[in-house]
Amino acid sequence: MRRIEHFIGGKATAASSRRTSPVFDPALGVQQAEVLLAEEPDVDAAVDCAADAFARWSESSLSTRTKVLFSFRELVNAHLDELATAVSAEHGKVLSDARGEVQRGLEVLEFACGIPQLLKGQYSDQVSTGVDVFSYRQPLGVVACITPFNFPVMVPMWMFPIAIACGNTVVLKPSERDPSPSMLLAELWQKAGLPEGVFNVLHGDKVAVEALCRHEKIAAVSFVGSTPIARAVYGWASAAGKRVQALGGAKNHAIVLPDAATDYAAMHVSAAAFGSAGERCMAISAAIAVGPVADAFVDAVAEQARAIRVGPGRDQASEMGPVITMEARDRIVGYIERAKPAGAKVALDGRGLVVPGHEDGFFVGPTILDQVAPDMEVYRDEIFGPVLSVLRADSIDEAIALINANPYGNGTAIFTSSGEAARRFHREVRVGMIGVNVPIPVPMAYYSFGGWKDSLFGERRVHGEEGVGFYTRQKVVTERWPQPIDGGASYHFPTAE
Repeated sequence: MRRIEHFIGGKATAASSRRTSPVFDPALGVQQAEVLLAEEPDVDAAVDCAADAFARWSESSLSTRTKVLFSFRELVNAHLDELATAVSAEHGKVLSDARGEVQRGLEVLEFACGIPQLLKGQYSDQVSTGVDVFSYRQPLGVVACITPFNFPVMVPMWMFPIAIACGNTVVLKPSERDPSPSMLLAELWQKAGLPEGVFNVLHGDKVAVEALCRHEKIAAVSFVGSTPIARAVYGWASAAGKRVQALGGAKNHAIVLPDAATDYAAMHVSAAAFGSAGERCMAISAAIAVGPVADAFVDAVAEQARAIRVGPGRDQASEMGPVITMEARDRIVGYIERAKPAGAKVALDGRGLVVPGHEDGFFVGPTILDQVAPDMEVYRDEIFGPVLSVLRADSIDEAIALINANPYGNGTAIFTSSGEAARRFHREVRVGMIGVNVPIPVPMAYYSFGGWKDSLFGERRVHGEEGVGFYTRQKVVTERWPQPIDGGASYHFPTAE
């Protein structure tokens, strides 16, 4: 059985780990590897290594950093297909989706390559007689990046390129469900010339997560995952005095108005709901059909969903792969089974899907539940699978009220041909990322990603300028080089004179 080790100080190591966790091929339903799970001494080893490297890396020139970043960018681009294959093999998503994930990570890396411009400070000359003021930003120290299974390349690359570009060192704790892409990224950093200890990979479960959040040498924690874990991470790390950004779960809505192009809306909602088997924090999991468009929309989205080719991720013909584990499959099926007795209409049932040659795979077909009410379990919970709940509303006011009443506020979308309705929607809805006729409004790298309400704990979102601000701390210097003068210092509060 292939064993996946940690990557600490520039080399793979078992350290002191004794526990392991299985890594499955979700399409076949069989174990393909085992990954080591870190204990507290392993966390200490990784953090100590990163802390030692910080002393040197934080003092490296911007020119040195950007040369390494550009080299890493070229290597990631050259190994894009290899990274996508590694993602598909352990996550299960189709290759085209995995390639898109790597590409979105590359965009943040390219943004980080412009770090000299992003770290420029400000200067004010002669704020008082002979006094100048200027500011600059410095790195924090060792940063922990704790990332989820659903984007094993993209989400880490939303964090560590900017953290490293700013002069920090990193301990990445990826999901133990699909750990191999992180190891490949570590090897590419090494080939790019990144000094040993600047980027480390530590595999593990709750033991590693809690130890990283409480470790005295960790300066900041970046996290993406479910809301209950995000809340716990924020509590542990902030109580230990650390800077924290913890992105949680989602229940993303799409409003379809009567004036929308129904077929267009159905096509894009279907793709947003069932792409990556619904295992996206930006997936559309709830659609609100307003007024008379409801029946036509449900029929159209069901037609789109029936045509999706479900199969193993590495099959080029597949459009949707399996979910990550057998437990995830069974949990999703349970939600579907309980929906009808609760009052929902099963417009399309994905239970019992069998893919020839992959009978033991963790497959759930696209599922559409119509006439869902806000008090139903399938609406309240983040299912994180290929299940679309359709609610019906009489007006845009009712639809906006539904979204604003939901505890999550990650992403949302509206489908309409009315500019007035779209403008009103994006101004009134209490959600962090909004699409107008765009179902998955993930911002480009030069904007920041993050939601509102229970979808984000902490002040700053990931990547973009907020990412740079999160991984640095500002200093403001007030400076004077005095000439010999008569008299002494003034004892009143300093003012500009």
